[in-house]
Amino acid sequence: MLLTVQAMNTSIDTGGVLARHQAALNDGRFLIQRCGGCSRAVYFPRALCPHCGHGDLAWEVPKGTGTVYAVTTVRRKPEAGGDCNVSLIDLDEGVRLMSRVEGLPSTDVRIGQRVKARVMQQGGQGIVVFDLLGGDGEGA
Repeated sequence: MLLTVQAMNTSIDTGGVLARHQAALNDGRFLIQRCGGCSRAVYFPRALCPHCGHGDLAWEVPKGTGTVYAVTTVRRKPEAGGDCNVSLIDLDEGVRLMSRVEGLPSTDVRIGQRVKARVMQQGGQGIVVFDLLGGDGEGA
């Protein structure tokens, strides 16, 4: 599903590219961009394509599935929320983003696991997190 920048402006708060992206997340929608010049996917949102410099970027809803490319565990005291993972996820659309995998201990997140994106609310703002696909702990 592609949404033009004009459609995005009518459906959520106007502002810069990042403001429109955050407004979509706040509404529970995860969007990436697709370049009209080179057809490549773009994330984190920008005004110009980082691949070809074209300015015709349309919003689209990604499938949201991807693969853990890299992961590290951030150690925190229990009163600070405990350990958490910081993961680089390669979406099937061809973009990589930093997030975390939810629903399992941070030390159980592994490179190569298949994951699916979802938007959750944290501190009053929408953020993208991932859940493991499949039930075996090794992805689907």
